[in-house]
Amino acid sequence: MMYTNHIWDKIGVKAEISSFETEGGVAEFHVMMHVEARGEQFAGQIARLYEAEDILAEIEELKGADCVFKRYFLSDATNQQPLMRKEEKCTVSLIQQPPLDGSKVAVWLYMQRGTEVSLDGCTSVVRHNGYEHLWTMGICDTQNTSYMQTWQTLFQYIDILKKYDATLEANCIRTWFYVRDVDTQYGGLVKARRECFIEQGLTPDTHYISSTGIGGNPVDPKALVQLGAYAMTGFDPKQQRYLYALTHLNHTIEYGVTFERGTLMEYGDRGHIYISGTASINNKGEVMHVGDIVKQTQRMWENVTELLKEGGMTFDDVMQIVVYLRDNADYDIVKKMFDAKLPNIPAVITLAPVCRPTWLIEMECVAVDKRNTEFRNF
Repeated sequence: MMYTNHIWDKIGVKAEISSFETEGGVAEFHVMMHVEARGEQFAGQIARLYEAEDILAEIEELKGADCVFKRYFLSDATNQQPLMRKEEKCTVSLIQQPPLDGSKVAVWLYMQRGTEVSLDGCTSVVRHNGYEHLWTMGICDTQNTSYMQTWQTLFQYIDILKKYDATLEANCIRTWFYVRDVDTQYGGLVKARRECFIEQGLTPDTHYISSTGIGGNPVDPKALVQLGAYAMTGFDPKQQRYLYALTHLNHTIEYGVTFERGTLMEYGDRGHIYISGTASINNKGEVMHVGDIVKQTQRMWENVTELLKEGGMTFDDVMQIVVYLRDNADYDIVKKMFDAKLPNIPAVITLAPVCRPTWLIEMECVAVDKRNTEFRNF
């Protein structure tokens, strides 16, 4: 794993890059890009960010890499989306989760070198070595309740998977659910997801899907729920393993929700871990350290550490982190804590209320390490 930073002072943009590559294998990159506010409106900030994105292609370590997907964290998605350029090479997620560094926009890019990437509607299709990776972003609906919108977004996604002879139960590895006014609308999402999963063969006796369910406003003001997902075809079910860390966490179904804490995907040359949105919780499903942002952050790290450990990794293998805060006044404290503990990992800290009002912070991450297994290389 390599971590590098590129700072373009003239345009006021910083790119935090993590790189992973095996000998003769696919190279992977996660890039978090941050723009200085400079007192500018959104049009000026996004123009400078786009300029930096264009410069990325000229960086030696990224030459020949294709973008698999981009996620823009926006301060006002509805008004900012019309000012953004149309992406024609990869899928894009736009979500209102304001960056807390004072800017109006930040972006997370996932890039690869050595694979074939194409765009099919809202899905980036990545093909290599017999695998087909499907990154689908921005699925929304405008029914009148979060319950109905969740059903409809899942129906849309199931139809997309059918195009690739894939199913929710067998092929979906990771989901993101963004919920407008999460304190009041999350219950509808939970109910619809649970019912849909049962219909699709996802039960306590089978498995669920790693996921983040978090506050975030879609571009369309009528949309209460937005879905993004990652699925794959061509893999042996033995390559997939779920992570529980039962010394620190409990099964989510015990408190009525249906997702896995983390998922390990193993290949011949590497392993990937997708850590779901993780907060300050114990193995009884109880919120820990109510009202204390410092202790909640520490417990969150402890939980993520145990999940990574179960998959054979540590924070040294983490390629990117997204942090969600309920209260923007906690930003300075949390930023200092992350800078001290995890200074090199590309990260963004956003304003996004967690699904329980007493949770002050949540994080998700992606990790990768070298493996030598019986499976085909990534």
